[in-house]
Amino acid sequence: MCGIVGFTGINQAAPILLDGLSKLEYRGYDSAGIAVRDGSAEAEIVKAKGKLKVLREMTNDGNAVTGTCGIGHTRWATHGEPSTLNSHPHSSDDGNVIAVHNGIIENYQELRAKLIKKGYVFHSQTDTEVAVKLVDYYYKKYLGTPVDALNHALVRIRGSYALAVMFRDYPEEIYAARKDSPMIIGIKDGESYLASDVPAILKYTRNVYYIGNLELARLTKGNVIFFNLDGEEIQKEMKTIEWDAEAAEKGGYEHFMLKEIHEQPKVVQDTINSVMKNGTISFDSVGLTDEDMRSIQQIYIVACGSAYHVGVAAQYVIESLTSVNVRVELASEFRYRKMKLIPDSLMIVISQSGETADTLAALRMAKDTGIKTLGIVNVVGSSIAREADNVLYTLAGPEISVATTKAYSCQLVAGYLLALQFAKARGEITDARFDQLLAEINTIPEKIQKILDDDKERIQWYSAKIVNIKDAFFIGRGIDYAIGMEGSLKLKEISYIHSEAYAAGELKHGPISLIEDNTVVFSIATQRDLYEKTVSNMVEVKSRGAKLFGLTTYGNYAMEDTADFTVYIPKIDDLFAGSLSVIPLQLLSYHVSVGKGFDVDKPRNLAKSVTVE
Repeated sequence: MCGIVGFTGINQAAPILLDGLSKLEYRGYDSAGIAVRDGSAEAEIVKAKGKLKVLREMTNDGNAVTGTCGIGHTRWATHGEPSTLNSHPHSSDDGNVIAVHNGIIENYQELRAKLIKKGYVFHSQTDTEVAVKLVDYYYKKYLGTPVDALNHALVRIRGSYALAVMFRDYPEEIYAARKDSPMIIGIKDGESYLASDVPAILKYTRNVYYIGNLELARLTKGNVIFFNLDGEEIQKEMKTIEWDAEAAEKGGYEHFMLKEIHEQPKVVQDTINSVMKNGTISFDSVGLTDEDMRSIQQIYIVACGSAYHVGVAAQYVIESLTSVNVRVELASEFRYRKMKLIPDSLMIVISQSGETADTLAALRMAKDTGIKTLGIVNVVGSSIAREADNVLYTLAGPEISVATTKAYSCQLVAGYLLALQFAKARGEITDARFDQLLAEINTIPEKIQKILDDDKERIQWYSAKIVNIKDAFFIGRGIDYAIGMEGSLKLKEISYIHSEAYAAGELKHGPISLIEDNTVVFSIATQRDLYEKTVSNMVEVKSRGAKLFGLTTYGNYAMEDTADFTVYIPKIDDLFAGSLSVIPLQLLSYHVSVGKGFDVDKPRNLAKSVTVE
C-alpha cells in the first residue's frame, strides 16, 4: 500500500529518498514526505499532499534538503483524509522521535487516549502518530536504547506495521521494525538502504536482507544489526536480487502496463523453463514431491483479485486432468470461514507480492491446522515465500503497473504445470497425453507474441469506439468465464467503467434484465464443447440490443455472423486457451484507459500490494 524508503551513508539522502519513492509510486499514494538529518542537527521534515512531483518541486529534487541520513514515505490514506498534516513522517511533540509507517494499528484509539493522559498532544488523524509517540514515551520512561523503546511499544500495538524510525540521540542511524507489512534492507559500499519493496533500491544495490516478522533492525552506514522482540541480536543471511534493474524502467514504452504486456512472452517462457528440465516437469526446487501429490485428496486455492481469477482457471484445469477436488476461495472470506479443512489437503496461495494481507492470513490459518501449503509468488524472500511449506516462483520480474498483466500470465502457466505434474504423479494421464500437453504449454509464449504482433492495431481501433461507454458485461463458460472475470476487472481497474463478468448460463437468472440498446457485451468462446452454448447466449443479448465483442479461436469464423467485432487467438488445447484470450482483453483495457486520458499505471484508489486488511 504505502511506500517507505530510508538511507544512511555518504551521499546526500534527499535525492536518493525521492528517487526511491518514485519507484514506489505504483503502490498508490495521495501524499508524500521526507525527513533528513545533517549529522547531529535537527531533522528537516518536508511533506506535501498530492503527487510526488509536488514534493520534488518543493525541495528542488532534494537538493534543497541537506543531510546524509533520512526516511521517506508515500501515503495511501487509511486514517484521516489525504492532507499535508496527515502525511508522513510524523514526529513526537519535541521532535525526539520521527517515523514513517505502513500498515494499520487496530488499537490506536485506545493507545491515543492513554498517551493524551500522559500529556501528549495529537495533531493528525492518523494511527501512525500514535505509534511515534508511544515509542517516544517508552524511550523516555526507561531511559533505554531505541531497541528497548521499540520493543516496549510494539508489544502493545495490535495490527500490522513496517516502521522506519529516527531518534534525535542517534544521528546517522535508522531503526526499522516489521509485523506483516514488507520491509527490505540493502547494503553496499558503506551505505545502507531501506524500502518496502525491491524497485526502490534496485538501482543502488542487489545485496539485501529481509526483515522477518516481529523483528527489528538498526541501520548504520554500510552495516545492519537485527534483533528479536526480546532485544536479542539475531543473525540473518544476505540475499542477492536477480532482477534486471532495467526491468523496473519503462524502456521506451509510454506506460509500464504496456511494457509489461509486451514482456509476457519472455516471462512466461522463463517461468516454464524454471520447472521444465529435459522435456519433463521437475518440482525439485519447489519441494513438492510426486509422493506428496499422490497423497493429496483436496486442494484449496486461496487468493485475492487477479490471483483469485488465476485460481478459478486453474481449478478447471486441475479437475480436468486429475481426480483431486479443488475449491477456490477469496482469501478475505476464507480466513473468517469456520469450515473444517480436510486432512491430506494442500492449500495453494497465490500472490504476486507475497505480502497480500488476507492471503498471508489464510496461509497461516492453514499452517495452524497442519495443512500442507504451497505459495505461488513472484517475490523471492517475501512473507508467503518464507512461510509456505513449498514455493513455486513465477519469474515475471518487477511488475510496476498496479493492474497486473505479466504476473497474472506467469501465475496461470504455473497453475498449468502444477496440474500436469499432479496428473502424472497420480498416474491419471498417459505419457502421450502428458507429452502433448507439455508441448502445447511450450507454444504459449510464441502464440502470445503472435497476438501482440497481429492484433494490437485492431484492438486499439476498437477501443476508441467504446471509450465513452458507461457499462460493460463479460460472458463465457468454463475457463472462458474465468478469463472474463479477469477481463472485466482490468477494464474497471484502469478505465473506471462499470463492468461485470457472468457465467453465460446465468444470464437468464437476472443479469439479462440489464441489457438494453448499445450495451457492450464481451463474449469469450474458446472452449469447443461450450462454443455453441455461448453463441446462443450471445444471440440472446444481441436480440435485446447489445453490441457484441467476440473472442474466439482461429477457425470459428461464423462468430462474425453474431458479433459486431471479432478477435481471434491461435489454436491451442482448450485447457490453456486462457493464456491467449486474456491478452486482447489486457490490450483493450489499456487502450480504453489511454483514450480516456487516465493514469494507466496508477489508477485512483488502488495500490499494487494490498498489505492491510
